[in-house]
Amino acid sequence: MKIYSSLQIGEYHTLHCEDDLLIKKISADKIVCAVMDGCSTAMDSHFASTLVGKLLRKTIVEAGYRELYEKEIQRHPEEELREIVKNLFNELLSIKNHLMLDEKELLTTVILLVYNAKTDEGTIIAIGDGVVCINGKITEFDRDNKPDYLAYHLHENFDHWYESLQQKISFDRMSDVSIATDGILTFSKIKKVSYDGNINFAEYLMLDSSNDETEEMLNKKIKILEHQYGVKPTDDLAMIRLIK
Repeated sequence: MKIYSSLQIGEYHTLHCEDDLLIKKISADKIVCAVMDGCSTAMDSHFASTLVGKLLRKTIVEAGYRELYEKEIQRHPEEELREIVKNLFNELLSIKNHLMLDEKELLTTVILLVYNAKTDEGTIIAIGDGVVCINGKITEFDRDNKPDYLAYHLHENFDHWYESLQQKISFDRMSDVSIATDGILTFSKIKKVSYDGNINFAEYLMLDSSNDETEEMLNKKIKILEHQYGVKPTDDLAMIRLIK
């Protein structure tokens, strides 16, 4: 399995990239990928997305240690995903209380992917906006640019909140899977170029397999879009693509 990723600051952003991404293995067969998009109208948006990335990494490392002692227990990726989100929920609540953070300092979307290569099964959850592509099918999660951030629900019972989440997709075969923040939908013309052809930017990044021989495939595609088509994402973009 080949893993590609890209993290780009948007053309309209000048100080910080407010997106973040994470690729981390629980074990040799299990991998977790995540993309986060901090809310631009909140406070220190780059902090929120980066904090969630750090907390997820901690949770996944701990899950890896548990895996060493529970090898006989087989969990579906959806179960693994629920446990990861629960730990993130609790860690975020603890950090919020400990540092006396305002809710506006914790606003970030999260798209999480858990994949088990041994069973060839995976599950994706989108908490907020974003785009996913599973074996050729692109799904856009759009709440009219008003994401339902995890931080809004830290005062609630986790089980009740989690069961209410609708933006979940499970699959039982990995061929080509991508997760991305909604920056992938914001490519706009930023300079004049001689070439005037049309292209679907999301499909080019999520479906087209050219340049897959290099681990910089996504970054290379984004450069091609800039220099050949004259477009760049105006919002920050975090994207991970897995090709088997």
